[in-house]
Amino acid sequence: MSASPRDPAALPRLGWMLAALVLLWPLLRLADFRPAALFEPGNLAAMGNFLAGFLPLETSPDFLALLGRATVDTLAMATAGIAVAVLLAVPLGLVLTRSLSVAAIGPGRGGWVGRLLRAAARMLLAVLRGVPELVWALLFVRVFGLGPAAGVLALGITYGGMLGKVYGEILESTDARPARSLLEAGSGRLAALAYGLLPNAARELLSYTVYRWECAVRASVVMGFVGAGGLGQLMDQSMKMLNGGEAATILATFLVLVLAADGVSETLRRRMA
Repeated sequence: MSASPRDPAALPRLGWMLAALVLLWPLLRLADFRPAALFEPGNLAAMGNFLAGFLPLETSPDFLALLGRATVDTLAMATAGIAVAVLLAVPLGLVLTRSLSVAAIGPGRGGWVGRLLRAAARMLLAVLRGVPELVWALLFVRVFGLGPAAGVLALGITYGGMLGKVYGEILESTDARPARSLLEAGSGRLAALAYGLLPNAARELLSYTVYRWECAVRASVVMGFVGAGGLGQLMDQSMKMLNGGEAATILATFLVLVLAADGVSETLRRRMA
C-alpha cells in the first residue's frame, strides 16, 4: 500500500504564518484595531441611522443635470490625468529598462552613464509617487483655483510615478532575448522595444494602465473634496447640507463608473489576447 501523500512544505508554511501573526498582533494593537466595536448596540444603531438618511435617492431633474455635468468632469479629470501620467511614465520607464541598454550587450564604455540615468529616473519616480495626489491637488488648487485642472496635474504627477515604476518592472520581467538579439544586430532602442519587448508585454501594460485609470476615477472623487471639481465636490456639498439622498445618488453613479471601467478593462484584455 502506498503511503498517504504529505506536503513537505506544510510545516514551514505553518511556521511562517504563525510568525506573521505574532508580528501583526502588536501592530493591530498600536492601530487600536477593534472590529468587535462595530457590533456594539450603540454603534450599530448609529450606523443604521446614518445609512437610513441615504434613502430615498434624489432623482429630481435639476439635480440629475448637475450630477451629469459633475460625472463628465470626473471622467475628463481622470482620463486627462492618466494621459499626462503616461506621457511622464513612458520615457522614465524606458530609462529604467536595462534590457534596452546598448552598453549592456557587450564590452564598451558608457555603462556608468546608463547606471547614473537609471538611478536618477528611479529617484524621480520615487518623488513623484511618494507625494499623495491629494497633496498635489491642494498645491495646484492654490495655483489654478477651483476646478478640474488641479486634479489633472495632481493625478498626472502621482500616477506618472506609479506607472513609470511598474512599466519598467514589466519590461524588465519580459523575456529580453528578442530585444537583445535586435540590439546586437544593430537595431535601435525603439525598434527593440517595439518588436522585442512589446509583443509579450503589451497586454500586461495595457491592463495595468486601465486599472490605474479606474483608480484615477476613484481618486478624482476624493480630490473633489479639496476643490478639484467633479463628483467629489458635489458629494462634499451634499454632505455639508446633510442631504443623504443626493449623497446616495452620487455614490450609485460612482459605482456605475467603477463597473464601467472594469468592463472596459476586461474588453481590452480580451481583444489583446
